[in-house]
Amino acid sequence: MDSLRLTVYAFLVVSTTSMLAAEPRNPNIIVFLSDDVGYAEYGFQGSKDIPTPNIDSIAKNGVRFTQGYVAATYCSPCRAGLLTGKYPTRFGHEFNDGGAVGKNNGFGLPVEQKTIADRLKAQGYATCAVGKWHLGAGPKFIATARGFDEFYGTVANTSFLNPPNFIDTRKSPNVTPVKDDNFYTTDAYAERAVDWIGKNKDKPFLLYLPFNAQHAPLQATKKYLDRFPKIEDEKRRIFAAMMSAMDDAVGQVLTKVKEIGQEENTLVFFLSDNGGPTQQTTSNNAPLRGRKATTLEGGIRVPFCAQWKGKIPAGSTFEQPIQNLDILPTAVVAAGSKIDPEWKLDGVDLMPHLTGKVKEPPHTALYWRFGEQWAIRKGDFKLGANAVDGVKNVKLYNLKDDIGEASDLKEKMPEKAKELQADWDKWSSEQMKPRWVPAPAKKKNTKKEDEDED
Repeated sequence: MDSLRLTVYAFLVVSTTSMLAAEPRNPNIIVFLSDDVGYAEYGFQGSKDIPTPNIDSIAKNGVRFTQGYVAATYCSPCRAGLLTGKYPTRFGHEFNDGGAVGKNNGFGLPVEQKTIADRLKAQGYATCAVGKWHLGAGPKFIATARGFDEFYGTVANTSFLNPPNFIDTRKSPNVTPVKDDNFYTTDAYAERAVDWIGKNKDKPFLLYLPFNAQHAPLQATKKYLDRFPKIEDEKRRIFAAMMSAMDDAVGQVLTKVKEIGQEENTLVFFLSDNGGPTQQTTSNNAPLRGRKATTLEGGIRVPFCAQWKGKIPAGSTFEQPIQNLDILPTAVVAAGSKIDPEWKLDGVDLMPHLTGKVKEPPHTALYWRFGEQWAIRKGDFKLGANAVDGVKNVKLYNLKDDIGEASDLKEKMPEKAKELQADWDKWSSEQMKPRWVPAPAKKKNTKKEDEDED
């Protein structure tokens, strides 16, 4: 009888263990963010001169967003929006720090704002940020104070070689300059991300990897420069080398995910933080008009794709406007939780739209405010003012017919312009006054402007 009981008990233990092992865990979330990359770069956007097979594989295995936007046209506000799922203007994060990193101007993602790491950590996720942070440098603002278990990267814009404002929380929470002639940020970020995934493979994880590529200063190592001997323009050759390094880094991370058997259980996003600065780095925003730091399409529409094998149809395109604010709610719901209305998010869960369960557009309107520059997109129409045309010249465009914003329809369609102006005015009145503003414009040497200004 005792022998029978032991046999039954052993069977139950083995069966229960097998059932638990077979039970699918919550999906991993990876967010790749590139910096200052133009709309026309990357193979999945149609570029032919700089191969990016690993990045392109995300769109090939998932979806390319043809109208993917960011909620800000500048580095730090974009990141603030992405990590909170809210318009950064709602909490006064309208500008960069204006070169005041380390100075007491209060710059940093407001501490009362919860991040995607906070949300997923509450659901049992391991969380890590690797790369360019740019959301504050003080103890209460760095990534490990904002829901991330670990941070490895720079607190703001910096050089790719021997970065001075670097933090590795495995060693210290303090800024420690890198003094290693073999160190290159993009390569180092790939190595740390792969290592961290390996150490956290047994639980669901969030990896946020904001590269500083392709932000100025243009810097690359010989390994990558040697891949483009036929590019004569020096700037473009370095740009191509930096892009190739970033593609290698993305490939290493995706390969590691596959190695641990989590490829079909990982939701991956790839996007850029804003449009390219064009001549400064050779970034190409065609066919869009405008550049980074403007509210023209060239400043706010970005390369954007995602994959979740078995969930998002492979090789698909999504033609309706979406924003980087949608990443947080999409990830939270994918992780098995619900969006609390008290969070007051501006982003939405994209999955019902990507799977066809919901036919309506994710957003009825999208909004931007960047000082005196502003814009609203509602349906195919966009109204706004930008620095290229002069902020006093409010213009109306039909983006369906005029993606390059060449034909102002304001005089022909005054009622539509009036409608959109009223909508934007109402939205803007709900936003917070900027917590800080950039330093007054003044002439600076190119190197300092590249590293600190934006």
